[in-house]
Amino acid sequence: MEKRPFGSTGAHFPLLSFGAQRIVDEHNCTEEEAIQIVNRAIDEGITYFDTAPSYSKGQSEERLGKALALRSRRDEVWIATKTHDRTRDGSLRLLEDSLKRLQTDHVEEWRLHNIMKMEELDQCFAKGGALEALIEAKEQGMIKHISISGHTNPQVQLEAIDRYPFDSALVALSAADHLVYSFAHEFLPQANEKGIAIIGMKVMALGKLAPWYEKALRYTLSLPISTAIVGMESMEQLEQNLAIAKNFKPMTDLEQLDFLKEIMHLANPDVLKWKSTDWVSGEWYER
Repeated sequence: MEKRPFGSTGAHFPLLSFGAQRIVDEHNCTEEEAIQIVNRAIDEGITYFDTAPSYSKGQSEERLGKALALRSRRDEVWIATKTHDRTRDGSLRLLEDSLKRLQTDHVEEWRLHNIMKMEELDQCFAKGGALEALIEAKEQGMIKHISISGHTNPQVQLEAIDRYPFDSALVALSAADHLVYSFAHEFLPQANEKGIAIIGMKVMALGKLAPWYEKALRYTLSLPISTAIVGMESMEQLEQNLAIAKNFKPMTDLEQLDFLKEIMHLANPDVLKWKSTDWVSGEWYER
């Protein structure tokens, strides 16, 4: 697979990376299957794994940790996990638990999870806020890089990277996201200019783009990003993603335009729930 630089960190990753949210019981993936899928991904060159303590109450982290420990593969991968707590103390407690589940003494990347509103950003940056935890954890060697994620309003993430030199940002970059509150339009140019690594997510728009699977993945991979994480709950999905990534050819401008026309009807709050006020309100987020 094609490899790309990970912002200014000096690391490089294949354009396809692993979203570990779905290797859990909730998505009908057994522990045995999860271990097989993770190790198959590493065998095929995938080295970037994204998880979070909130994914199935820690089961995602636990299974990723078991998969890596079983064959002593921790040193082969880059782990990114998150804090959904907006305070220093709460975040440090989450990190301690994450490290136990992941069976490691550090992670390569720790990020502020899903910062939707300016008020949340302010909480994280305030005295006693979560950013203090990220900085302290880095100073202590518990994490290597500091990150932020966002699904909803690119203006929040733009404000964040103006306030602090984040190493990376995980943002919603599906083709459907292109049409409303577009991180591709509003966030990517400035983030790339600052040398921030960009990880694309929501590639399949929670399954709504599945009928256009190859086009959807090609669209996101064609953007100026470092890599894209895709949730994989079965070996079949992993193999499908690998086949597309290994044969990847960037979409032309005309191909992108034609694809966006095909899926334009999906640009509504019922589909793009992560861009509604509270994900279930049925109303567009208001800036």
